[in-house]
Amino acid sequence: MTEHRNSLSRDEAFGDGAFGDGASGGLVGKAVFVLGIGISLLHIYFNIFAIIPGLWQNALHYSGFALMCGLLIPMAGARDGERGRAALALDVALGLLAAVAALYMVLMEDAIYARGVRLERGEWLFGTVLILTAIEFTRRTTGWIIPILIVVALTYVGWWGSLIDGVFRFGGLTSETILFRSIYGDDGLFGNIARLSSSFVFMFILFGAFLLRSGAGDFVIILAHAVAGRTVGGPGLVAVLASGLTGTISGSAVANTASTGVITIPLMKKAGFPAKFAAGVEAAASTGGQLMPPIMGAGAFVMASYTQIPYTTIIAASALPAVLYYATIAFFVRIEAKSCGIRPLDEDGPSTLRVLKEGLPFILPIALLIGLLVYGFTPTYAAGISILAVVVSSWLTPNRMGVKAILDALALGARNMVTTAILLCSVGLMVNVIAMAGIGNTFSLMITDWAGNSLLIAILLVALASLVLGMGLPVTASYIVLGTLSAPALYNLIADGQVVQAIAAGGLADEAKAVFMLTQPEIAGALEGGMSVEAAWSLLERIPPDLAISLREVVLSPEILTYTLLSAHMIIFWLSQDSNVTPPVCLCAFTAAAIAKTPPMSTGLQSWKIAKGLYIVPLLLAYTALLGGTWEEVAEIFVFALIGLYAFTGAIQGHLERRLALPVRVPVLAAAALMLWPAPLGVHLLGAGIFFVVVIATQRASGPVRSPGKQGSG
Repeated sequence: MTEHRNSLSRDEAFGDGAFGDGASGGLVGKAVFVLGIGISLLHIYFNIFAIIPGLWQNALHYSGFALMCGLLIPMAGARDGERGRAALALDVALGLLAAVAALYMVLMEDAIYARGVRLERGEWLFGTVLILTAIEFTRRTTGWIIPILIVVALTYVGWWGSLIDGVFRFGGLTSETILFRSIYGDDGLFGNIARLSSSFVFMFILFGAFLLRSGAGDFVIILAHAVAGRTVGGPGLVAVLASGLTGTISGSAVANTASTGVITIPLMKKAGFPAKFAAGVEAAASTGGQLMPPIMGAGAFVMASYTQIPYTTIIAASALPAVLYYATIAFFVRIEAKSCGIRPLDEDGPSTLRVLKEGLPFILPIALLIGLLVYGFTPTYAAGISILAVVVSSWLTPNRMGVKAILDALALGARNMVTTAILLCSVGLMVNVIAMAGIGNTFSLMITDWAGNSLLIAILLVALASLVLGMGLPVTASYIVLGTLSAPALYNLIADGQVVQAIAAGGLADEAKAVFMLTQPEIAGALEGGMSVEAAWSLLERIPPDLAISLREVVLSPEILTYTLLSAHMIIFWLSQDSNVTPPVCLCAFTAAAIAKTPPMSTGLQSWKIAKGLYIVPLLLAYTALLGGTWEEVAEIFVFALIGLYAFTGAIQGHLERRLALPVRVPVLAAAALMLWPAPLGVHLLGAGIFFVVVIATQRASGPVRSPGKQGSG
């Protein structure tokens, strides 16, 4: 649980105790504090005030965080307080060596090109050191999985790729070519992904640190208490709201779990929720913070950069799916509260209006950020101005940010970025290989082939790959890798499904018919009157890939193609979250289990069950017009999905207003399927009717509600 080191606790971040009570503890803490301030100021400078070459920006970004990683995380995995002076000196030396190697290689770029892209002894030495230290720091921050994948990737293009047969055979590159492209390539160590890390991602992590240091974290908890405290299952709903609001600005699901969980988990346990359920709710809610607009843990900006879809379009489309996810968690909380007989919190809490009025200074910077982005300012500039707004707004509260508080926030932002910065730079080594060898296109073709035109099977394959990758990658990096590998396949399948519907309906435009005539002139008559979906798929499968692209562009409007691309990336982004709550490696659940003092693996299973929206909502994105439909279509899908998710939750929990007998759970589950299935309005109404009949019948049924003394899903 290395990411837990990047918790949002100021005492852990800056207090001497964070590094143990050894002789070097205080010195290391001060060094991290000063270095963090320097790193943050440097990023503010080259993101707001100056324009420097991208290679230099990314190399400086990596250098600073490599040194901080050496200070924070020991080589041998010893606890910080147990690290001796010799081990500390070695770690610092390794961090300095990584920084020097990075800057040396950037300095030598022009000389290397002048020699016709030939490396001399110095470049060989420092380039090799740079790659090895990147792998080592990745191991420290995430464990062994990603370093092993990096080594496998680099050796694949240089050695064993030429020894295998089949579609993945790749002629070996020279060591010089591999080293050069790994560092200077557009997708390499200091390439496009590192640029995302050094700009969008860092600036929003820093913005979140300023918000939290200004007292916004406490405001979120109080606001959640005021909004949800008086409802059934109030303590659990407080956790849902607080974690969602905090998670969207913190940028780390694990840090969100650690920071809000220390308040919400004991609150839920005290109210009567089972300990494992309380931990599972916190883990699931904290994971969803990355899905909640406007910031989405910087995910929206990464997606905008990858897809070239405007940021405002992405956050507008993300709002309703995020609401559905959090509604699912809230349904679990309400049903568990009903099941355990848990009453609302006390009635003497603060009013929502009063809390909002007093918390207006915390809302203003976020509103300003959204406004700047909507009006077209760059994300980095908007984040920089919003950071200043946080400082100014804090002077309207008792917690005024002075020089010390500002320095604290600068250092905290850098510390919270260590794992993400190292990973996003190092993962470029893998993405670079994927680009060089064309693995992305091959993998997408394999997904399409294995799925056999089944979008559901393709999504299941992506979900499986996401779970495996997520064991070692943070969410943003996992999304980048999965998006590179599988987004084209999902995009093609979703778009082709719409093209098939158009073919089956008949009446294609002349341009579309011309595409078919190039390869299948004998079917001209069949295209006029329409055909079955199966026949349409058969015709489409005979279209060559290059002509299939033209056919999609002719049949589907640019707006539909845009939302199809967004749907593919949103599905992948949602599925990339599942490793936080899905065993065997679920860092959010393990962090919550440590707070709740519950078994980690069974807590992981509990969080996996509660976070079912991570798997249901992507299916809605794939099979319905939830993204990009007319407002009537979107409203129908959203309303029935909301009711359907409540029915689904009640069916698997075995409880609604009262306990559901097993025979009754079957029609409730069927009703959920009817409401969630992409079907005409009549089918949705039928499902809703069945569900409400069951609710009314169980409400009127005799029999006592379970007593609070009996624990629910613990």
